[in-house]
Amino acid sequence: MSAMHGELWLYGALVVAGFLPHEIWRWIGMVLSRGLDERSEIVIWVRAVATAILAGVIAKLTLAPTGALAAIPLAVRLGAIAVGFAAFLALRRSVLAGVLAGEAALMLGAALAVP
Repeated sequence: MSAMHGELWLYGALVVAGFLPHEIWRWIGMVLSRGLDERSEIVIWVRAVATAILAGVIAKLTLAPTGALAAIPLAVRLGAIAVGFAAFLALRRSVLAGVLAGEAALMLGAALAVP
């Protein structure tokens, strides 16, 4: 029973230290951006910066992976990026769809490629 309690404590600490401090800023951003026009230059710029940051993180994880991701062959990682980008384009430039499709392709490729 104490082992399970210890594991639950770790998840609780993760939520308190990792999730909640960032979530408050998301809610503040949502409240402050409520009146902005979605086609305004500032909103388009912010969306472009967020997409560029996401692309940079994906490139770093793909080309210089660490940990378990390093065991997945480069061809699988690049193929997952191609699948994610295709889903992004096919589903009306949905970043969420692209990320989810790329992640699914990466997991499938890893399961098939890594013994």
